[in-house]
Amino acid sequence: MKILLSRREKLKKKKLNIFLDSGAFSAWAKGEEINLKDYIAFIKKYEKYIEVYANLDVIGDPKATLKNQKKMEKAGLSPLPCFHYGEDISYLKDYIKNYEYVSLGGMVPISSADLIKWLDKIFGEYICNTKDHKPKVRVHGFGMTSFDLMLRYPWYSVDSTSWVMTGRFGGVMVPKFRKGKYSYETSPLKVDVSTRSSSVKKEGQHITTFSELERQQILKYFTHKGYKLGVSKFKSVKEKGYTLKDNECWNGKANKNGDKEVEEVIEKGICNQYKQRDELNIIYFLDLEKNMPTYPQPFKPQRIGGLGL
Repeated sequence: MKILLSRREKLKKKKLNIFLDSGAFSAWAKGEEINLKDYIAFIKKYEKYIEVYANLDVIGDPKATLKNQKKMEKAGLSPLPCFHYGEDISYLKDYIKNYEYVSLGGMVPISSADLIKWLDKIFGEYICNTKDHKPKVRVHGFGMTSFDLMLRYPWYSVDSTSWVMTGRFGGVMVPKFRKGKYSYETSPLKVDVSTRSSSVKKEGQHITTFSELERQQILKYFTHKGYKLGVSKFKSVKEKGYTLKDNECWNGKANKNGDKEVEEVIEKGICNQYKQRDELNIIYFLDLEKNMPTYPQPFKPQRIGGLGL
């Protein structure tokens, strides 16, 4: 008899490599606070599933961040220390001296031009050796969403929500096609494919507004990865009294006459299934990882067009 395992039981049988972020930035942005004792207790409860967990940093207060680092260590944990944009460089020097793996944070609201100036200095003068220009320690970049910056520095790891945000807003990431193959050395195209996208009439943004040659190349990528664009039809009905069919869903709000648009899914695909867009974006990042230079690569800053640097 085949035993059906619960989701929790299945999870216990899997070998997971989880990177746990404390959520300090999100809490700071909302004006909320995370309790350090609760965070420590959570880590200890699920530590066997977690490969790396970050320190509970305090945005704008490097002394408090370091204090939390020491408290977590005293509790028997080994959190990843975090140095933030704009903080006194002495804290970074201390982390580099005492730890093998550090992180950089506070970068999300900073412009790319300012980040490049800061990161060039951080990597060039402190993180990397002066002889071979390779990093002395492993470095994680919190909220590193810029592909140009992701490729510019010898990160050991980065995290970003761009894969899910792009998908939820109706887009997918498509590598540029150069010299007969997909290129991961430059930023990808962000192609809107959703049937509900507001960019459906913007040239060169939605799959329907690219040139036919570009469109066919993009569709080939979808097929290459095992995904279909999908097909939907829309119709207007009276919301009151209308019962949605299994392949239908509401789109938008009803007008003053009570008419509301219904999307009818004729063929499932990335145009009408956000989960499929999420999957395709994850695949892009996995392919990007495979095509990254072998770590640790030397830091060789180069000019990035359009940023004045």
